[in-house]
Amino acid sequence: MLEMAEKYPEYQFQKHKGYGTKLHYEMIEKYGVSPIHRKTFLKKILGV
Repeated sequence: MLEMAEKYPEYQFQKHKGYGTKLHYEMIEKYGVSPIHRKTFLKKILGV
C-alpha cells in the first residue's frame, strides 16, 4: 500500500493501509473511488 500511497496520495493509504477505517471512507467520499479499489469493497460501502 505504500506504493499506492505514492501513486494516489490523496487517499492517504500509508495511514490506513486500505482497511475500511473512518479515514478511508472519508477519502473515498471526498475523491471518489480510485482504479485500485476492489469492486467487492465498493459494494459494501457504496451499494454499487
